Amino acid sequence: MKNSIGLILAALIFFSCQNNNSKQELKRIDRPESSILKGVFVPKGKDIFYTSGLVSEVLNPDAPSGDMSKYGDTYQQSIGTLKRIKETIEAEGYNMKDVFFLRVYLAPNESGEIDWDAWFKAYGEFFNNEENPNKVARSTIGVYKLARPELLVEVEAVAAK
Repeated sequence: MKNSIGLILAALIFFSCQNNNSKQELKRIDRPESSILKGVFVPKGKDIFYTSGLVSEVLNPDAPSGDMSKYGDTYQQSIGTLKRIKETIEAEGYNMKDVFFLRVYLAPNESGEIDWDAWFKAYGEFFNNEENPNKVARSTIGVYKLARPELLVEVEAVAAK
């Protein structure tokens, strides 16, 4: 009887330790026809990192405020912003494969149009490709303007591991 109870207790301890030491993977709910996910389930125990809204680095520091060459066009700003996200999360031990959500704000360019295709092209260079096959859940929102008149793109990212 003592041996049976001891074996049961040992088995319970072993299996409870196994569950605590292994983290479950994110569950990415795919939409095969889309470049973004339908949703993501983040299991208990994952470490989550949120960035603030990030914008691209200045491309032309000599350009006056309001000059669109200061940060570049929508594509250039999208690439620059995604690079800043990459740098920010890598500094905390994450990588772009850990990103599972983006909130994207796009503002109109000089002609008053939002260049959605420029953003979608830049997104495809960081996600849902051969190097990083992961898709993310994402909101892409057109806004009247951002904090500075020459800013066209701002992105928030959430990563988990």
